[in-house]
Amino acid sequence: MNQTDPVVHSRNLAADQPGELLTLPRETAGWQWMSFFVRRLLPGVTWESATESEELVLVLLGGQCTADWGRGPHLIGQRKNVFDGFPYALYVPSGNHVVLKAETVCEVAECRVPSRARLEPKLLTPADVVSSLRGGENSSRQIVDVIPPRFAADRLLVVEVYTPGGNWSSYPPHKHDVHNPPSEVDLDEIYYYRMEHPEGFAFQNLYNPTTSEDVTLKIYDGDAVLVRDGYHPVVAGPGYNVYYLNFLAGTSRALAGTEDPKRAWIRSTWKELDPRLPLVRG
Repeated sequence: MNQTDPVVHSRNLAADQPGELLTLPRETAGWQWMSFFVRRLLPGVTWESATESEELVLVLLGGQCTADWGRGPHLIGQRKNVFDGFPYALYVPSGNHVVLKAETVCEVAECRVPSRARLEPKLLTPADVVSSLRGGENSSRQIVDVIPPRFAADRLLVVEVYTPGGNWSSYPPHKHDVHNPPSEVDLDEIYYYRMEHPEGFAFQNLYNPTTSEDVTLKIYDGDAVLVRDGYHPVVAGPGYNVYYLNFLAGTSRALAGTEDPKRAWIRSTWKELDPRLPLVRG
């Protein structure tokens, strides 16, 4: 990718082929905070990493593995894929070391940011995450808070979002590119997509009235979108349920944003949630 391209595509690996599906160091992205990787491990394969001056979060997208972050090995993972339940996630602050050993085919998303905070590693299980339903009518979606602002991390925030086919998400459109707490804080954001069916798709609109930027992206399974500024709503293709994993980092660990004042009126029309929700359960 170049530093102006907001979309990063996954490598097209065969289902039984290990390796990095997506590789995005922050230097390549051309932004301050996040490096992002998605990798597939085959049974018996070990992956390890140190966090000398970074914090990282690992989200198990699917499969089972043994994880050791200095507390002895723990067997983690219970969902086959992201549409099969809530996640296991591992927070690893700076000055630590983590080892994963795959017990089944595993796919793991990793995000890391610069940090020197000396905090405690923590494993989050499906019982630890919080699921809620948001929006209304065809803007209904399911939110799974994995690493929320109240969690003791330095920079990173992590959310999973499930959007039924045909519905809008991140709607009304919002932005978080200005540091003006408490109403808005400056955050960079990654949207990492998985589709429930391989032929599924979504559209994401990135627009910024200040700069006149306005682009609409067609998104497929395994794509990542980098949101640097402006509004960024999503719509799932009819018939295709869509998952995206949000990693956020920036000036403050808060999710405060500003809604597009031209679109906020839609809230007054919502009477009920989409009965298809929730799409996943713990």
